[in-house]
Amino acid sequence: MAVTMRDVAAHAGVSQRTVSNVVTGAVPVRPETRARVEASIAALGYRTFGPARQLRQGRTSTVTLALPGLTEPYFAELAQCVVDRAREHGLRVVVVTTRGDRAEELAILRGDQVFADGVIMSAVGLAPEDEALPHPSLPTVLIGDRGAGADVAHVTPDNRAACRDAVRHLVALGRRRVALVGAGTGPPLTCQERTAGYRDALAEARLPLDPALLVPCAWNFDAGRQAVAEALERVPDVDAVFAMNDSSALGALQALVRAGRRVPDDVAVAGFDNMREGAHATPGLTSVGPLPDEVAAAALGELRRQLAGEPPRRHQLPHRLVERGSTSGVG
Repeated sequence: MAVTMRDVAAHAGVSQRTVSNVVTGAVPVRPETRARVEASIAALGYRTFGPARQLRQGRTSTVTLALPGLTEPYFAELAQCVVDRAREHGLRVVVVTTRGDRAEELAILRGDQVFADGVIMSAVGLAPEDEALPHPSLPTVLIGDRGAGADVAHVTPDNRAACRDAVRHLVALGRRRVALVGAGTGPPLTCQERTAGYRDALAEARLPLDPALLVPCAWNFDAGRQAVAEALERVPDVDAVFAMNDSSALGALQALVRAGRRVPDDVAVAGFDNMREGAHATPGLTSVGPLPDEVAAAALGELRRQLAGEPPRRHQLPHRLVERGSTSGVG
């Protein structure tokens, strides 16, 4: 039978309240009394229940990770990275999915039904007016270019600069007809910034912006494959593809292969996210952005700063262009 707090109190000759105060540290206890209680705890082998003790101390050692979903490989990889990084700090992670629904994202920011010390969220449904949100009820970090104003911590890459570098890379290879896959879709602010980077690189190279090369589609594998297959019929002279994320870029790779286009000889392809899955494609996918593990580490770092009493801040992640076989022909 498990030893109870009542057993410890009887053994030490004190009240249960005194034992509770020793265990939780909620109220100072005289040194001699504390020593007697601790000796009884050791003698009886009493073990406190971790979650209950944490609740009494105001901490759960749990982080809520809110993502649009887990069907997209990027979010699945990011979730694993957050779980792994959190474990290093003795934290557990509860993953919830929002389906990108604004109401659900706002509810999480309000702390509704969130039983955790803090929240990390990739928000895609927040609207421009949500910039005026009051400070969340819990320490919160938003991943990406979404939402809430200065009172909420953000971890984000420089989307515009990263995309500019990726398209510069394609142009430097001699490509002149660069399609933008995922244009006008996806999270509005992120799409806007990534499209601006695409435009910047074309302008630097004095290449015209051809609306026919702006290919709208959802940011996933199937949509990227279908959109590129249809685009090749409208603009068969495409010689490069930059996709808004790696999933749609991998779909583009398949569409090109099915259409008999050699990658990268006929069409070079690059994406955004630096997903592990892209490295294992054939050919390997050239991609730009921070690694998912770097995103996870930065988000947890910002959350732990807030838990230590520091104010929220915006953390801009460095990006890198990882060149693989889809542009270099090697790997």
